[in-house]
Amino acid sequence: MVRLIPVRPFGDGWAIGLDEIANDIVFGSGAPAERAARRLGERLAKAGQLSEVRVYARDGILAGQSLCIPPSRS
Repeated sequence: MVRLIPVRPFGDGWAIGLDEIANDIVFGSGAPAERAARRLGERLAKAGQLSEVRVYARDGILAGQSLCIPPSRS
């Protein structure tokens, strides 16, 4: 199962939301929010969890996405 990490507009800032976390993580601008989401995705991947970061524009359109793939276990 893929863990989704959405980055969405939130008021004047941006938020990262996860199903398991009750409160969103809020940032003043999009770039720091996207960097934090990618770091979170990389940490989840290192722990063996496939994750996908999805970044949405202010108009709600999907602006970008990236997969964070766990390392192969050989």
